[in-house]
Amino acid sequence: MITEAVRRLKDGELVAFPTETVYGLGADAKNSLAIEKIYATKGRPSTHPLIVHIAAPSAVTTNQQLSPETCANEWLQVLTPWVRDLPPAALQLICAFWPGPLTLVFKKDKHVLDAITGGQSTVAIRSPNHLVAQTLLQQFGGALVAPSANRFGKVSPTRAADVCAEFGDQAEIMVLDGGDCELGIESTIVDLSSSDGLRLLRPGSITPAAIYAKTGLRVDSINTASELSLSPRVSGSFKAHYAPNTPLYLYQADHLMVSLEKLATQLLEKNHPGKLRVAIGIWQGAKSVSTLAADAALSSIQLEFFTLPNEHTSFANGLYRSLRDLDQQQNDAIFLPEPPYGEIWDGVRDRLQRAAFGSGPSSANQVNS
Repeated sequence: MITEAVRRLKDGELVAFPTETVYGLGADAKNSLAIEKIYATKGRPSTHPLIVHIAAPSAVTTNQQLSPETCANEWLQVLTPWVRDLPPAALQLICAFWPGPLTLVFKKDKHVLDAITGGQSTVAIRSPNHLVAQTLLQQFGGALVAPSANRFGKVSPTRAADVCAEFGDQAEIMVLDGGDCELGIESTIVDLSSSDGLRLLRPGSITPAAIYAKTGLRVDSINTASELSLSPRVSGSFKAHYAPNTPLYLYQADHLMVSLEKLATQLLEKNHPGKLRVAIGIWQGAKSVSTLAADAALSSIQLEFFTLPNEHTSFANGLYRSLRDLDQQQNDAIFLPEPPYGEIWDGVRDRLQRAAFGSGPSSANQVNS
């Protein structure tokens, strides 16, 4: 299978493959026509940049005891064709977290195709921590661009079956089945292209606290729209993203009944036929499920409860899978609890907020949740 996938990639075709985060839709990073196929297939804006995926040096994958200097030199050889300036902090991060779910943004080398970067002067790069992905990259002998293997703005795939369902009408896309993705949400993105220090552009499973603990490097969060507008554009940065077709609402436990009643009123005003079917996620171990079920016996709503893990890694792992499954169940709405505050939940919260904003047949028709 890998041999056939490599052949197709070298012929300018697309191959979907697993990573530890989500499945990616891969193309040769030096083939502009193949890259154009990615944008066309996904319906992705050409100004929205792609992430370059590179193979880890064999010395890194086979030897866990490399000195920092040797590790840095190994990665330096791989990155040189892609990066113009490589600050010392970059090599610290790389040796600490690559291969892994960390994407780094650099000033790009002049030979990097504008189709990859959306016309920007920066390029985003990572090395995935997945055996199938690394084997594919090693045998391909080059870099791949690989956004998530789904229609643009929709729920990312974490199973090979998700990719097949998304592009079932396009048999020319080969799908490498590597099982379920381990992490379930996209990589953390850190910007190293500015002289102002390290900046977090997208939260993920690797938090600023984890980076500081392992490297002593501080990563600043971008907190305002004005700061974000000055940053490089990166994958997953649109306000509406990761969105199910079913309207998704985030709720606070104390306000769930009010939100349900408001939703029922609005849908009934639109002459919604029949009883409303609403799927409600409840934290595992919550004591209020039976009480809520009794109190929420609104004549117009049929409530379908399901439990959610209250541990952040398990929640993240099943998030997209749950959204895809719920989308298939003919629900009129999905209600999920707002995640707890704290860095370890930031990646999940980011995905949920964007998913809720973009969910439903048209985000313009959605009620503010």
